[in-house]
Amino acid sequence: MITSTSNPTIKQIRKLRERKERQQSGLFFVEGLRIVGEAIASNWQVEFLIYCPSLLNSLFGLQLIEKFQTMGGKVLPVSEEVFESISSKDGPQGIAAVIHQQWVELENVTPTEDEIWVALDSVADPGNLGTILRTNDAAGVKGVILLDQCTDPYDPASIRASMGAIFNQVLIKAAFQQFAFWKKVHSIPVIGTSDKAEKDYHLFQYPKRLVILMGSERHGLQEKHFAICDETVAIPMRGKSDSLNLAVATALCVYEIFNQRRGEFVQTGGS
Repeated sequence: MITSTSNPTIKQIRKLRERKERQQSGLFFVEGLRIVGEAIASNWQVEFLIYCPSLLNSLFGLQLIEKFQTMGGKVLPVSEEVFESISSKDGPQGIAAVIHQQWVELENVTPTEDEIWVALDSVADPGNLGTILRTNDAAGVKGVILLDQCTDPYDPASIRASMGAIFNQVLIKAAFQQFAFWKKVHSIPVIGTSDKAEKDYHLFQYPKRLVILMGSERHGLQEKHFAICDETVAIPMRGKSDSLNLAVATALCVYEIFNQRRGEFVQTGGS
């Protein structure tokens, strides 16, 4: 059992709070029963599990560790003090994991007939990004295309907000020019959102396959984005606020598409 907070492996885990370390190592850190279980169930490459015997009192968690060890996975038992030094939770559940990031190259993606993608330009808030990942997963969106200087989906705040949905989304990083070229090659419609648009997002008939393009929290869509949009839609507002939260706006759009296709989905429950 690791009992020192100065242990080199533990120090390395704590460094994963920093974006630079995550980028250099290609790893990220998650904690909690649900999200660790989701990572394993989704067959992501787990470097190792960390658990604290005195904190982990869940049968599911203990079975998770046993299953992971049976699969040949590496498990690190640690003391309470050590686990609390890597945890960001007030009441840690005693289980965490270090996992390899998964990225897909845009040039390797060929969108199928019914695929929905969300492209985000320079999204800055990791909580917004994690919420979008969670909403996308619920609404049947294939994944996100992060354009230019976006925040890191593997940021701890994004991971928490995604509630495990990150393991069910395709993640792509691309420069805007790459995205514009990809759109042209595959002739995939891009629908932008803007308060300047004349068409109501609720009344618009969305194509079978498409990309919803969302602007940054601060600036919205720029001229270069409008130039590649096949259509733009607006979300009407009646109050004094001049904008919506990015995650809320994205949710409205993807769920409008979901509702238009509702009869095509196999319902498996949910709210």
